Amino acid sequence: MPHDRMRPLAQLPAARLRAVRGVLTDIDDTLTRDGAIESAALDALHRLRAAGIDAIAITGRPCGWSEPFALAWPVAAIVAENGGVMLRAQGGRLLHEYAQPEAERLVNAQRLAACAAAVLREVPGATLAADSAGRRTDIAVDHSEFAHLDAARIAQVAAVMQRHGLTATVSSIHVNGWVGAHNKWTAAQWAVQRCTGAPLDVHEWLYVGDSTNDQLMFERIPLSVAVANIARFVPELDVLPAYVARGERGAGFAEVADALIAAHPAA
Repeated sequence: MPHDRMRPLAQLPAARLRAVRGVLTDIDDTLTRDGAIESAALDALHRLRAAGIDAIAITGRPCGWSEPFALAWPVAAIVAENGGVMLRAQGGRLLHEYAQPEAERLVNAQRLAACAAAVLREVPGATLAADSAGRRTDIAVDHSEFAHLDAARIAQVAAVMQRHGLTATVSSIHVNGWVGAHNKWTAAQWAVQRCTGAPLDVHEWLYVGDSTNDQLMFERIPLSVAVANIARFVPELDVLPAYVARGERGAGFAEVADALIAAHPAA
């Protein structure tokens, strides 16, 4: 059910956190600042792993951008491109798993290219995201990373994507579009099953995010937490997370990790 308001993370009862076995998290502006993970967030991921609490990152960032982090960060997996591809480190190797078969991806690539061309042609000032070369299953238009689009042009980009039959979402930095029914929620179900061997139980996982493309997760995961920089997007949100941290980005994520670890004293 949608939340009427966000409560301070400090009000989240430890008894509810004791049932949590893992953390699902966004990446951009939740773990990172300007595309680089903040030290507080990286340290928090290490502490979660040491406490036996799994972490799975789900992002709109591309496969190519995510690959080195899937190897370097202490996470069970990174699901990139809003559920299009999952990256898991095993024995020093990186495994790639796709939500769609190769033949379908090849057909979709043509539709994505046509849509990208239409966006660039129709929306004044629109530019593809700088990380576009690493994308395998989606397209992204920059609105706040290295370029700026106002709210009207962001909406126009999303409308062009939808007209071409794409799913469109707005993250803190990009407008992402892809062909298919996958999203952050299906990515969470897929990743938890593959990484743990058990179906996703929403009462055993907590979600951390920061923007409009996290709304589906805020709605589906009862223990949802936003880092404080969600304030920028609150006027645009139909569904709010249940709780909000005091800190922004990595500092806010570290607060969540601290609360979880404190609730698992035997870990």
